Amino acid sequence: MTSTTVTGTTGTADLVRGYLETVWNQGRTELAERYVAADLIQHNPRLPDGLAALTGLVEAVRTTFPQLRFEPRRIAAEGDLVFVHAHVVPAPGERGLAVVDVFRLEGGLIVEHWDVNEEVPATTASGRPIV
Repeated sequence: MTSTTVTGTTGTADLVRGYLETVWNQGRTELAERYVAADLIQHNPRLPDGLAALTGLVEAVRTTFPQLRFEPRRIAAEGDLVFVHAHVVPAPGERGLAVVDVFRLEGGLIVEHWDVNEEVPATTASGRPIV
């Protein structure tokens, strides 16, 4: 299932959706400045602040996993925040990761980012998927 639910402020959700598709799925890091502030505040413990660090990460990940897909399943926006619950699949047929990203927007750009993730298990106690 690859449905996406969008609630809240559509413009901010659309900006984040465009960022994920363009920068992550297409690997078009040269367009990242259309979506992300140069001085991005990063809360991921393995990534320093700034657009350059982010684009370097995207390029490294896409070199290792050229078929990577970031598949948003749920997007919600409230005020200046956009929340994305996604399935990140490094290559076709792999279970991948369940990821929740939180983006803060200001002036039409992503200025702050938080994320958590976990591997998608083969089965769950409830029988329902985690993404």
